[in-house]
Amino acid sequence: MALSIVFNFINGFGLMLGMGGGSRFSMLYCKIERCETDKIFTNSAFAAIAVSAVFEMIGLFFSKQFTLFLGADSHIFGIAHSYLKTILLFSPAFIFNNLLVCFMRNDFAPKLAMAGVLGGSLANVILDYVFIFRLDMGMKGAALATCIAPLISMAIMSLHFLTGWNAFGLRFVRPSPDIIRNIASLGLHSLLTEVSGGIVIMVFNFVIYRMLGNTGIAAYGVIANLAIVSTAIFTGLASGVQPLMCRAHGKQNDDAQKYLLRLSLRTALIFAVIFYGVVFFRTSSLVDIFNSESNTELKNISEHGLRLYFLYMPFMGINAILSVFFTSVEKPFPSQLISLLRGTLLVIPLAFVFYSLRLINGIWLTIPTAESITTLIGIVLVFLALKPNDTFEYRYNPIEKQDRIYHI
Repeated sequence: MALSIVFNFINGFGLMLGMGGGSRFSMLYCKIERCETDKIFTNSAFAAIAVSAVFEMIGLFFSKQFTLFLGADSHIFGIAHSYLKTILLFSPAFIFNNLLVCFMRNDFAPKLAMAGVLGGSLANVILDYVFIFRLDMGMKGAALATCIAPLISMAIMSLHFLTGWNAFGLRFVRPSPDIIRNIASLGLHSLLTEVSGGIVIMVFNFVIYRMLGNTGIAAYGVIANLAIVSTAIFTGLASGVQPLMCRAHGKQNDDAQKYLLRLSLRTALIFAVIFYGVVFFRTSSLVDIFNSESNTELKNISEHGLRLYFLYMPFMGINAILSVFFTSVEKPFPSQLISLLRGTLLVIPLAFVFYSLRLINGIWLTIPTAESITTLIGIVLVFLALKPNDTFEYRYNPIEKQDRIYHI
């Protein structure tokens, strides 16, 4: 579990720089010269290199100490250290892969970006089989397969540059702290969301194990695996509408921004209703996929937990859209607040309150409660943001903004 947190941090930094840099690129795409959009990508790459260097240093010189710090005992140290060191050494591949995916979505190449992601994922599955079962490489083979996947993904996406259709690229410029700071601010919500996911899983494992034992942990595993699918739907929807919102903001088209916000919220709610309907009416079938031994206790806990836990869906969909909306209109603080509230600030206290009261239903309702409270706060922030002459109102001045951000 601790190893997954490290992976979340690596991916989170890549998404932070990709979402922040891609958003800035998309906002300014039609307003400035190509050399200026190249500065956005180049500074994102500078930041990615700096972050990768930190992970590389840990992997090269401190991987043993870091493995012990994460709680590995003598029984699993060898396996955990091998996996962790491999992941850390390949961290640049994960970070730059996320960076490229985000920029290509904002550069009118979403299909090729999707092809890269799917190609890397498929390669991971195939290489897992080859390395683990055919070559008997064990955990190291699993780590190696995971690390090769982003390289294959980037190889596929490199076609965007080979064809010459790219509107961004590397340029010989000095790193700009102002640009990097702006990129990090716009993309910070992605890092917070990615990291908080791993932390929440650890908290839930802690409280559920003490209330329901190993069977409860297994039931939560069923719920968490199904939740990954629903989360991916909303993440994909938010990622898809983000370039459009950024472009509308760059053109100062308020009507288009509001239309995209309404359309994406409606779409998220429709997906939420459909998905929860499947979960509610096909609960038994979904649990049976993971319950090959037909454990009655596991089945009962999982089915009950699923129906309560997945009440979060409409609220999660709204929060995912609102988060990218605020990023797209250059209001990073509300976006970061939403990510923090739904990720850790509400979830962790609620989980321990319900645990102290020994309310297992409360544990299953922790995520829906946190997401619903966050939605209420997010809606208030949206009305403030869209209200004329309010402190949240943004007045775009392309000359002032360009001078402030692109002074190198």
